[in-house]
Amino acid sequence: MFLYQARGEYFAQVAGGLEELAAAELRALGAEDVRAIPRGLDFRCDRETLYRINYRARLISRVQAPLTRFDITSGEDLYLKTKKIDWTHLLSLDQTFAVDGNVSRSVIDNSHFAALKVKDVVVDMFRARYKGKRPNVDTKEPDLAINVHIRNNTATIAIDCSGAPLHRRGYRLQAVAAPMQETLAAAILDFAEWEGKQPLYDPMCGSGTLLAEAWLKAGRLPANVLRRKFGFMMLPDYNRNDWVKVKFTEDNRVQPVRGGLIKGSDIDPEAVRMARENTARLPGGDELRVRTCDFRDLPELPPGLVVCNPPYGLRLEQGTDMAAFMTAFGDFLKQKCKGSRAWVYLGDRELIKHVGLKAQRKIPLMNGGLDGRLVLYEMH
Repeated sequence: MFLYQARGEYFAQVAGGLEELAAAELRALGAEDVRAIPRGLDFRCDRETLYRINYRARLISRVQAPLTRFDITSGEDLYLKTKKIDWTHLLSLDQTFAVDGNVSRSVIDNSHFAALKVKDVVVDMFRARYKGKRPNVDTKEPDLAINVHIRNNTATIAIDCSGAPLHRRGYRLQAVAAPMQETLAAAILDFAEWEGKQPLYDPMCGSGTLLAEAWLKAGRLPANVLRRKFGFMMLPDYNRNDWVKVKFTEDNRVQPVRGGLIKGSDIDPEAVRMARENTARLPGGDELRVRTCDFRDLPELPPGLVVCNPPYGLRLEQGTDMAAFMTAFGDFLKQKCKGSRAWVYLGDRELIKHVGLKAQRKIPLMNGGLDGRLVLYEMH
């Protein structure tokens, strides 16, 4: 019996700064004993809850099921102890696999080396049992994704229950430069405590990530409603009937989104085209309205929530005066968003001082390699 089967314990990977929100989300989905550890959250749950979390969770990037945990003294020790797992029961010759590693404070100080050792175990075991034949490695979309995590000389070998990272929802097939990650967009809506009751507008929507995540939340759509394949389907105790039951229950929670509730615009016609096509992939998403318009030319907006991720130079013409751009954006908020609250993600913290409004909150959040700030402005 594997570790996750004996203890019902799993690990959820989450971006820094989102741990508290993600922990609350996991508890709401049925997880127990949720606690923050480096790189994510440990939690316990039953099989149906595992399926539900992978299908519906909006804030985590992947879930791992630990197979075994042991202390190591060397690379050879890692190889021999990983060999105690019968990988031929988890994988077939015609399927693909991949191994990734994370190491810290251990005798093995190279993640690639650790992953390579585990990969060698799988390959050698198949070759010995099937006359030299072995499954292929596919680092992009493997059937079985294996993770080796080594910290303080304790190794955990786990199966990725999600498959492709959960932030890859499947709706964003096209994107502008430096798009916002889907989990961060979902988190912004949670920080804003927006529940789909008040109008939401994104005046610099880019390829539509914030709009799509708002549509998912307002419609109570599972975050991965478009996904057909999950890593948990490779677990030895995968139960298709339980998965069908969970999916049916969660799909029945979906509700229609009120017409005109979620809108957006962008000055770039190509970005607007992408946003329309991306959001249209979501159930009912073709009802979402996006238009081409400079935010400075927008009419006064009704009181509600304004959210956006200004392009801060990465998506603007070279030579754009970003200080003047943000000052104009601050004027837009003051003059045309009266009675609204604005949550603005700024990848360049220096731009905050140019908005010309008092920030009510500043939350440190990473987006890709950007150490940005999520800033709240309240317009009275």
